[in-house]
Amino acid sequence: MKIPAVKGTRDFYPPQMAVRNFIIDGWKKTSLRNGFEEYDGPIFEHLKMYQIKSGDEIASQLFSFTDRGGREMAIRPEITPTLARMVNQQINALPRPIKWFSVPRLCRAERPQKGRLREFFQWNIDIIDVEDVLADAEVIFTAIDYLRSTGLTAEDIVVRISSRRMLAALLKSAGVAADQLDGVYAVLDKKAKLPDDTFEAMLKERLADNAVRRRVGEVMSASTIEAIQKTTHLDADGAAAVGELRRVFDLLQLMGVGDFITFDIGVVRGLAYYTGIVFEVYDRASSLRAICGGGRYDNLLRDFGGPAITATGFGMGDAVLEILLREKGLLTDAMLTTRTVDYFIATVADEFRDQAIELAFQIRRAGACAEFSYKSASLKKQLKQAQTLDARLTVIIGEEFRDNRLIVKNMATGDQQSMPVEEFMKALPEQRQGA
Repeated sequence: MKIPAVKGTRDFYPPQMAVRNFIIDGWKKTSLRNGFEEYDGPIFEHLKMYQIKSGDEIASQLFSFTDRGGREMAIRPEITPTLARMVNQQINALPRPIKWFSVPRLCRAERPQKGRLREFFQWNIDIIDVEDVLADAEVIFTAIDYLRSTGLTAEDIVVRISSRRMLAALLKSAGVAADQLDGVYAVLDKKAKLPDDTFEAMLKERLADNAVRRRVGEVMSASTIEAIQKTTHLDADGAAAVGELRRVFDLLQLMGVGDFITFDIGVVRGLAYYTGIVFEVYDRASSLRAICGGGRYDNLLRDFGGPAITATGFGMGDAVLEILLREKGLLTDAMLTTRTVDYFIATVADEFRDQAIELAFQIRRAGACAEFSYKSASLKKQLKQAQTLDARLTVIIGEEFRDNRLIVKNMATGDQQSMPVEEFMKALPEQRQGA
């Protein structure tokens, strides 16, 4: 009986593993050059952690189980609660600010669809204990920095930026009560994904007053920050939030990525814990789900029993990203190799087989990749195998080996030369670089 892979998961055969490594290696390089340190946590945590962050309904959206001690556990659907727990555990010992990144494997119990899987990898970037919105601009830049490194341009992607703090002030001025805000956020976050009549029905469930719904509609129709300032009444907190938002745009211009960004009041981010700047990254055609999303969260560490310390960050999943890169021709199977073979060791006759094995492992001990045929085969078949493996050089061992010499063949040009074994071994680094 053949057992298939679980729906919504992926088997990473070597070609698929090469894609995964291509994406994750890029994430890590970008993180390090922007000054972030890597961390990780356990693959499962106490279920309560996720309920604290997202409410009791989160239990239906993740894979949970009860362990042998009767404790309710969950396979992690995200890593931000783990980050909060870890920081709180060593809050007085960690140097500030905290700039961490992680690339966790995550699982969510949801219906698989294009760009959304039940198991995936996600790049997480967070800056903790920096109140200045410079930190928000920096995490947005870091996301753009990686996407630019893949070859994506401002014609391909856009970062849509807004402010939850500003939106809260606007909604309150429109008549939305404080205890209604979280429910309204959740509905507004779905607006772009729903038919107009469905959205209106959901909003009406949250806001029965027609006049309030009309004013909310006017708020959400604002297309520029200037329009908000001219047409709406903002209290001091709302005005301060607009000032923060404008500064983020100015900072991103200074950072050289102004052509990637735009204001979009429709970026709400449904989770209740966002408190300030929020953003999402999309392909310009908006044909895919969000590539990346994040923002300022000032209460999460406190909610997990720690001090009230501000933080900002984002998450970028690999599934949508891979689709976009392939659609743009920036990720192809031909670009990726599952391994790099520096040398293939071939023999003209079986009598030199032991010498070939010995040389191959000498090369490996020297730090290069060497392969050879496991079966007896003609030199012609061995050379074909070397081509199949895309070996850079083939070392041929024959009669001249009795005089401590071998033949080195460049597989790209077909050129070959005879050289002493000792000279070959000394020249290994130069040969690999020039192959």
